[in-house]
Amino acid sequence: MDTCHFRFCDRTAAIDIQQLQLLFQLSAPWAAARCGADLEVAIANSYPVITVWEGERQIGFVRATSDGVYRAVIWDVVIHPEYQGVGLGRKLMATLLKHPHICSAERVYLMTSREQGFYEHIGFTQNLSTTMLLEHQSLEISPSQAQRDLYSVTVSA
Repeated sequence: MDTCHFRFCDRTAAIDIQQLQLLFQLSAPWAAARCGADLEVAIANSYPVITVWEGERQIGFVRATSDGVYRAVIWDVVIHPEYQGVGLGRKLMATLLKHPHICSAERVYLMTSREQGFYEHIGFTQNLSTTMLLEHQSLEISPSQAQRDLYSVTVSA
């Protein structure tokens, strides 16, 4: 790996879902069971999305969501195990954090429960003030029913 050349890409069209699933299986136990259709939806609703390639092999991935002004959230930071420890994760994060849609946000949150030391080295700090969570599995109504109800709300006076 001494003379490898890596390509960073911020076009979602460049993502190979099968390679991304394999990357998650190898590097991200928390995302190993994600199905291709759900990944496509998550990627379509994320901006920016950045991938790292060695030739035709996808070896890194990160996605974020942001309003471009106040808040940004980073999701799914993944580097193939064979390429960890050589600075690609740091470069991937730097590329994401310099993206115009992220760097202008007042606060950037990182969703992670692993590798906090790595993220602290690049400037993130522990944040205990935003720990609220609502999991849709605990709701009594399905997301599709919630979507239908959104457009048919009746308010009694």
